Amino acid sequence: MEMFRKLFRQDREKGQALTEFALVLPVLALLLFAILQLGVVFHQYVNITDAARAGARQGAVSRHLGTDAATAVEDRVRESAGDLDQSKLGVTVSSTWQQGEDVTVTTTYPYDIDVLGVVVKSGNLTSTTTERVE
Repeated sequence: MEMFRKLFRQDREKGQALTEFALVLPVLALLLFAILQLGVVFHQYVNITDAARAGARQGAVSRHLGTDAATAVEDRVRESAGDLDQSKLGVTVSSTWQQGEDVTVTTTYPYDIDVLGVVVKSGNLTSTTTERVE
């Protein structure tokens, strides 16, 4: 009889553990998907930051191009942000292109944190880099 009680108690404990796991699993899955989405947004931010830096560097050494310098800067930004959707990428270049003046490149890219089909947060990522024209 004592052995039957031990077996019955072990079955109940296994059922309790399974129930607890079933209750915690959706929360863990939701947390995992949220972390993955944040990773995607961070990757996009790193890409636009690098693209703005590459564009500003291009602008710093493109004084000799005159009015085509802004086009060269935008082309470099779009080339550096190759894995982003180019139609959503915004690029703004401002400079007088005079030696010693600043060239400022601003990139924007929309983001949304989508967890299981529900948009939790959305907005625009923005990165600005300024360099001196050589």
